[in-house]
Amino acid sequence: MKKFIINCLCAGILSGTALAAAAQAPLSVALHNPAGVTGGLVEVDYAMVAAQWSPLGKGAFKVLNAATGKEVPYQVLTEGTGRPVKILLDIPLKAGASATIRFVEGKPAPVAAKTYGRYVPERKDDFAWENDRVAFRMYGKALEATPKEMAYGVDFWNKRTENLVINKWYKRANYHKDEGEGLDYYHVGLTLGAGGIAPYLEDSIWFSRNYTGHRTLDSGPLRTTFELSYDAWQVGGKPVTVTKTVSLDAHAQLSKMQVRYSQSLPVAIGIIKRKEPGAILLQEASGVMGYWEPQHGADGTTGIGCIVLAPVKEMKVEKGHVLSVSATDGSGAITYYTGGAWDKAGLIKNADQWFRYLQEQAETLRQPVTAKIIQKK
Repeated sequence: MKKFIINCLCAGILSGTALAAAAQAPLSVALHNPAGVTGGLVEVDYAMVAAQWSPLGKGAFKVLNAATGKEVPYQVLTEGTGRPVKILLDIPLKAGASATIRFVEGKPAPVAAKTYGRYVPERKDDFAWENDRVAFRMYGKALEATPKEMAYGVDFWNKRTENLVINKWYKRANYHKDEGEGLDYYHVGLTLGAGGIAPYLEDSIWFSRNYTGHRTLDSGPLRTTFELSYDAWQVGGKPVTVTKTVSLDAHAQLSKMQVRYSQSLPVAIGIIKRKEPGAILLQEASGVMGYWEPQHGADGTTGIGCIVLAPVKEMKVEKGHVLSVSATDGSGAITYYTGGAWDKAGLIKNADQWFRYLQEQAETLRQPVTAKIIQKK
């Protein structure tokens, strides 16, 4: 009897040892792109991996493409929580394609910074952000002291380099002149600019003032995310506040805008319309709104576009804008994407290409890449 008990205990110890070893062995995760177009960066839930792979969080790790053995660049996201939430992978999958990645222990290769953003106190409280394709800024309270320069909406910078330019351009004597990397010629003024948002009541746009608070949630190399907060203003006789969480991924033309108002209300997302003729795309069913501006002399042509994930009530050209009218959910939140392209950057050169890009991005946003752990046998 004693011998039988000892054998059972030993079997249990061996089984526990085997389980521990399995938990530390490389972990395989299957990725699949269900969309009919190439996807962008891929998000994998950190907790899902941690539950199956014990080395995660204990030391350095690599992510390998199982088919090629090459490292996959990644970034661990905290989303401002102070703890890991997601693992962001730079592994674009073609339409309908699948891939397997492996998590292994070891020091990963450095990932070159493809995104960046910061508060710019030296330029009247701007907050500027960029990636390897595009650059943007939004305006802070200090700008309100100079009424002639005052602007509300999103500004788009026309860049034609993969280099990060924000710090360099703010040191230039004149970034409204192209010196080989691009320039800022986009005019915003007292409008929504390149995809700004505002409450839309009584057939009117209720503009806020400029942001008063800022907080960086994640800072590159593959995604930069920050939060802007705004003081209360009157909307239809009631005080309203808003917080905007903005993120931009490497290789993307569009920023993600997660907006939360202090109450549920109708909103308008808008693009300033120029006086000269341009091309406009309004697709309410898919939430795609695009505008290809008239040419700006020798500076070339800018395209601006938005993708609204919430149901769209209507899209129209009105009040000096191309507008998409929607509504927040019951908690006052709405998510949409906005961004631009410049023909002189060479990637998107005309209205057809720009509108096709927006339509394809809408498809990938509604059918994101899935990630599933491959269980060991």
